[in-house]
Amino acid sequence: MRHNKHHASLGVTREHRSAMLSNMGASLIKHGRIETTLTKAKALRPFIEKVITKAKKAAAAAEKKDAIHLRRMALKDIRDEGAVTLLFNEKVKQFEKRSGGYTRIYKLGPQRIGDAAEMALIEFVGAEDQGYKKSKGAKKAKKSGGKKAAATEAAAEAPKADEPKA
Repeated sequence: MRHNKHHASLGVTREHRSAMLSNMGASLIKHGRIETTLTKAKALRPFIEKVITKAKKAAAAAEKKDAIHLRRMALKDIRDEGAVTLLFNEKVKQFEKRSGGYTRIYKLGPQRIGDAAEMALIEFVGAEDQGYKKSKGAKKAKKSGGKKAAATEAAAEAPKADEPKA
């Protein structure tokens, strides 16, 4: 059975993939945004969001022991102590009021010249960013009758040429 086996393989071995995601996650934490291929950005999103959730739980933890455990768990994923320290001490305040969706991916226009890979920009979402509001469905048209009714109303309001002006 292949339960829970789905992941973006990225065409590399498991060890290479974990090292690559760790390095990209550290770069994202340090710089706030990075440019990479669309596939790698989509693979990085769930990886980094789980680490941010650990940082949020550590910030809200009542006991220091729990916070240390969560920091070590994050350090297992992102193997850069400076990046983890930056995330847990400073950047976590940016995400306190968000319940998820800490990153955003923008597709960039031109493809990479060498191999025509789709490029993307992945960045952290700001604390004040509300995001997009979902529409509640198609808006209904007014019941005025459409274009024909508007044309007859305009013709009725216009002064007639036969009537003399007073």
